[in-house]
Amino acid sequence: MANAKCETCRFFDEHKGNGAVAQNDAGLCRVNPPVSQPAPAPESKGLWPVVATQDWCGHYTAEMTAAE
Repeated sequence: MANAKCETCRFFDEHKGNGAVAQNDAGLCRVNPPVSQPAPAPESKGLWPVVATQDWCGHYTAEMTAAE
């Protein structure tokens, strides 16, 4: 599948920093729930995996392409 890359997936979310500006070649993968991070504090939060626009995963199908 030549077009199999994160930036064409409907679950790819542009990763924006505190200035609300897209962070170069990075995005958040929203296909699965946030991943828990080991931390000493019980109130630590899960994080969405950060992926590059050209990455891809085994979940990718033609039906998962971004809505036009």
